[in-house]
Amino acid sequence: MEVTLNGEVRSLVGNPPAIGEELPHFKVFDKDGEKIKTRFLFGKPTLISVIPNINTSVCSIQTKKFNEEVDKYKEANFLTVSTNTIEEQQNWCAAEGVKNMQLVSDHEESFGYAMKLLIPDEGILARSVWVVDAEGKITYREICPEIVMEPDYATAIAELKKLL
Repeated sequence: MEVTLNGEVRSLVGNPPAIGEELPHFKVFDKDGEKIKTRFLFGKPTLISVIPNINTSVCSIQTKKFNEEVDKYKEANFLTVSTNTIEEQQNWCAAEGVKNMQLVSDHEESFGYAMKLLIPDEGILARSVWVVDAEGKITYREICPEIVMEPDYATAIAELKKLL
């Protein structure tokens, strides 16, 4: 699959999973450096916001928008995933006052390879939003065709609400 970055074509490491498929196995790291594996997300509907780099404007906007929604949906998991280091993510959270959204680091690229969202030439993930049911089945996905484009926040939240 391909996306563009400022109009220039970038190739992903494969074709990301489709709606109806199971969430692949991966591991990411939370703010304390603890591993979060796919199975830890089961039991609750989950919204996964995937961003290329937390230190860019569109990624910052996307993370803040979903952070505003977290408290409204206590019965759901919200994650933001990027290849930024844990330290970079925590510095951003401190600077922006983001406390509720859980940022997780894919610095080992496990998530990127499993989800086929890694852009290997850049070492970043393709901007996307995923909604997964409590059993781990993908019920919604949006992969932004242009990396600097914001996702459709309202539709992603509406899809999450259907699972609650």
